[in-house]
Amino acid sequence: MGQGGERRGTQARDAELGAAVARAQDGDEAAFAVVYRIVQPGLLGYLRGLVDQDAEDVASETWLEIARDLRRFKGDGAGFRGWSATIARHRALDHVRRRRSRPVIAPVDLHCLELPGPDSAHDQALEALSTEHALELIRGLPRDQAEAVLLRVVVGLSGPAAARVLGKRPGAVRTAAHRGLKRLARQLGTPDASAVTGNGAHTLRQSK
Repeated sequence: MGQGGERRGTQARDAELGAAVARAQDGDEAAFAVVYRIVQPGLLGYLRGLVDQDAEDVASETWLEIARDLRRFKGDGAGFRGWSATIARHRALDHVRRRRSRPVIAPVDLHCLELPGPDSAHDQALEALSTEHALELIRGLPRDQAEAVLLRVVVGLSGPAAARVLGKRPGAVRTAAHRGLKRLARQLGTPDASAVTGNGAHTLRQSK
């Protein structure tokens, strides 16, 4: 899919997300389930890049806070992605501080990211492998580059939204993301980073 089609797809998902958030704020439990279905894959992918195999625990803490403070949120679907990513980042940093003395080195298990959809089992397996490889490579980047790539590619935030999550200037985040993607491309020996951030990252942030 080209950049134009990708952008339109993101806008459509954010429109659906914004409508679901509004209904969930009025107490619609089914709408909250829609919000979770849309946001969780990218959020979990982001957390896996930050806290590795503890991502599910941190995601649970994140959703508890989201549910608690949902009525306070004001904004559209894109804004909700940024708001939820900010909460996830704070919970991840708290988790890292608690576990600082215990280094974590473990393989990524992406089974919980496999969402039902029309794709064949073969295609789903290829996408899962691509996603796992991508996250392993991203975790090897410098922290600022890794977070910028995760927020821009996996969560699907705009440059300004990612900058707000990280508390940095948009230009600094764009530079970090660009450098991170170039480093990933060099590691793969490709002219760009699409082989890393294509199908796998798209799977992480797209609901099916």
